[in-house]
Amino acid sequence: MADETSAQAPVPLYGDPFDRAFAQAHEHHMAAEFDAACAVYDESLAVAESLEDSPDVRFLRAHLLTDLGTVLLDASDLPGAEDAVDRARALLDGIASAPMGPRGRQLWRETVLRTLIARSDLLRRTGRPDEALACLDEATAQLTGFDDPDGLRGAELGLNRVLLLMDRGEWGTAEEQATLLLSSTAAGAAEAVPRLLTALGVICSSTGRLDAAEDHFARAEDAFRSLGNTGEQQTMLAHRASLAMQRGQLDLAESLFTEASAFFEQQRRFGDLAVCEQARSFLADRRGDATGAHDLMAASLDRFAQLGAAVAAADTMLLGAQQAYDRGDIEEMKRLAQEARDVYQERGILERCAQVDLMLARTLEDNLDRTDHGDHERRSIDTALSLAVPAALALAAARHDFVTAHARSQWLRLADDAMGLAFRLAVRRQDQGLLFELVEHRCAGAALALSPAPGSARSSEGTAPLFPDAAMKTYGNSDEGAPALGGVAAEAAASAGLRVAPPPKVRMSPETGRIALQEFIEAAEHRYRRRIVDEEEVPFWSTDDLTDRPVVQVRLADAGDLFMTWTWAGGARGFGTGRGPADEVDRAVGELAAALPGSGEGAAGMRRAFASGALTDPIAERRLARTLAEALFPEGLTAQIRQVSERAGRPLIRIQPSPRVAQVPWELLAVDGDVRLVELADVVTTTATSLRRRPPSERSGAPARDTGPVVLVLDPRVPGFRADSPLGSVLGPPGADQELQSLVRARMDAGAVEPALDTPAEAFRRTDLDRDWLSAVLRKGARRLLYVGHVSGAPVDGGQSEDGSLHLCCGPESTGLAAAVRTHRPLSAKDLLLGTLPLWADGEPGGRIWPAPPRVALIGCESGGDLRFAESFGPATAMIHNGAELVTATRWVLPTSFAFHRLAGLSESVRPLSEAVVAVDSAHEHPDPVHRLGRWQREQLDRWRADGRIEHAPLLWAAMTCIVA
Repeated sequence: MADETSAQAPVPLYGDPFDRAFAQAHEHHMAAEFDAACAVYDESLAVAESLEDSPDVRFLRAHLLTDLGTVLLDASDLPGAEDAVDRARALLDGIASAPMGPRGRQLWRETVLRTLIARSDLLRRTGRPDEALACLDEATAQLTGFDDPDGLRGAELGLNRVLLLMDRGEWGTAEEQATLLLSSTAAGAAEAVPRLLTALGVICSSTGRLDAAEDHFARAEDAFRSLGNTGEQQTMLAHRASLAMQRGQLDLAESLFTEASAFFEQQRRFGDLAVCEQARSFLADRRGDATGAHDLMAASLDRFAQLGAAVAAADTMLLGAQQAYDRGDIEEMKRLAQEARDVYQERGILERCAQVDLMLARTLEDNLDRTDHGDHERRSIDTALSLAVPAALALAAARHDFVTAHARSQWLRLADDAMGLAFRLAVRRQDQGLLFELVEHRCAGAALALSPAPGSARSSEGTAPLFPDAAMKTYGNSDEGAPALGGVAAEAAASAGLRVAPPPKVRMSPETGRIALQEFIEAAEHRYRRRIVDEEEVPFWSTDDLTDRPVVQVRLADAGDLFMTWTWAGGARGFGTGRGPADEVDRAVGELAAALPGSGEGAAGMRRAFASGALTDPIAERRLARTLAEALFPEGLTAQIRQVSERAGRPLIRIQPSPRVAQVPWELLAVDGDVRLVELADVVTTTATSLRRRPPSERSGAPARDTGPVVLVLDPRVPGFRADSPLGSVLGPPGADQELQSLVRARMDAGAVEPALDTPAEAFRRTDLDRDWLSAVLRKGARRLLYVGHVSGAPVDGGQSEDGSLHLCCGPESTGLAAAVRTHRPLSAKDLLLGTLPLWADGEPGGRIWPAPPRVALIGCESGGDLRFAESFGPATAMIHNGAELVTATRWVLPTSFAFHRLAGLSESVRPLSEAVVAVDSAHEHPDPVHRLGRWQREQLDRWRADGRIEHAPLLWAAMTCIVA
């Protein structure tokens, strides 16, 4: 069987000795006894060529040559395979018009398909991807006339397309196609399954998801074992070795690569052996064995050259270039790097071109650290920047190909290394303008894409360290439960990914129209043929403030160190940049994390926060506030805020935090002695630029929202959960809290509320507030939404902020994209964003199903935790995406009043959470909600300083933040 799938067990066709020879050769092939298999085919060909010539005899010879070519491919004899495949194709073309019965025509088509697939695989391996793709297209055309009952040939074609995408570095598209192909592969095509699993393992390992890769490889090995394919079981050694190397288990990697090398050498699989030598050269270099590394690299390069595997040879050259630089041989490094890049450029493998550019930029940076460039230093920095920034932009943009946020978040961990290089070079250049633009672009975020990404795009790999981790893919022969919807809807929901599109262009100047990083973006799009930004433009500064006052926009970006920019508007002028060293920032953020009840810790985490957390002890809290300020907030910006405050009144600070500092309570920062930031200014949190939307008045068909009811969702009863269970009551028995009843009475007296109420007590612990009810009341138009209840955040490590959920009164039969929790289906942020688009052909986006009113309060555990993710699409930002202008949410897990009573011994008559709910409600009724909420927080701070009573501790009130676009 052509490509990287083992030969299918032969079906008797020709009689002996040929049928017996096919069966014998097949057994040798499956056992990786390639020489023996080739000997059988050569002997059979000799017999076939002695027969009287006829179309049937030519077909027999073509069949033998196709199978021989397959074996030679698996044995990495690429020249021999090319000769066999070309001869087979010539014979098949020669009998194309010969009379054949239906069965004969099917056999002819199948052999043509196998020959085309084998030739495509050969072209891919020898670095001719465009020709390989054309060959696959031709095979696809042949497939339309072929009866493929078990789907085996279609699976082979699909697998080859996946491998071609992988070679181009188009990891997201390759993963999507491999996953879909795996799910649709029929039982009759079982031989394709382990190949697909192996491909998925390589994709995951190349994009930083090592645990997932290990699982795929293990499943592939089990499948090979069940098929009796002992040769491929041995090949998995190399994949396990690559994983060990990525995990830093160098001794284990060395042992496994050595074992795999011995097997490949014994089987004369020199392509696979060369890959192992390439990896072992990298390992020898890491051990400091320069001679051993050089010898292994030279051996690998020589083998690839003999095989005609130009791209793999270029990979080895790239590795050799790094080793030459480590030896101090700069000229040899330049020669090898340029030769490798020429190969990549010629073959159109642009992700490797970016890898070369990043390597050259890193070596330039390293050389600047080691030596004095004198008058040429600025030129050297500029050269490094011209290489690093476009490559880093392309690498970061490659995430848009991935279907899931988890895959994108793992990919970004690799891309962040490249972006960190760009920031370091900008700092070395002392270019404040470039730093400003880097931060602005990085903070623009990604736009939500409500339709599948159009086609595949090229990406760059650029991982660190440099070794091309996925090299084995070229030469080796190589969860979550779905929502209980049933049928097609369940399948669609399970496969629904949250796609993103490139960020908008960030316009830096209204006069010149300059775009942030304009020349670097143009270079990246030209060099790597990848869309970096969308056509849409947004100004880097938005003047759509909630109040008429001086405003400073502060944005923070993680790039190793923490980088900050700020710009004044609203009557004040000026801008600046700042940088927090990574170790100081991490230490300060670590101290904050130790003071907070972590998500997933449950009662134990809350107990720890009360017992020893800094936010419940006045002395420790002041120390933490100073530590955070010293690490995160520049003194120069504090001075400017003081000056503006004295001359023009209290300013508004709009802070867009990076994921690393998303839980920082900026209001608490002791920026001047014990003076807190909230005492100098009002503070609001902003989302990524990509989330800006037109005002409601400009939206066609949007309901009027300056009037309408206030929607009250107060402690809804979650089906199947008792009041004292994890998803039980957060506010206590209905009617027990007079302060909250007064709040509801005030809203009833002021105008309409939803749900309709006769008494305030009816607003609490209702059982009829599900997603359909919420959709109905929001579609009619509302001016506010106040939600107090359970919010489940998503694990930050998973990267999928859209899994954050609100818990309404929805039973498991409710239609949605979140998995049911026992007898309840949460309303996830993915629901709010995607709606029913993934479920039905005529589905609606979430913004139409749940249009958000101008002001939304989500008072629940970590309801504003979206901003901790590289892609912020959780409940709070989903509300902004759906039309909210302001969302009040919480940065961390909230203590309930019951927690204060039980863990801090507070009197049951004092209800801190109720007071916070009333404060948020009052703020949302005020023309300036940010100022009003800030005033309440200042009052709480004054009380905390005065008496240090637990009910005034910042553990509760400092969690609240207003989020705007």
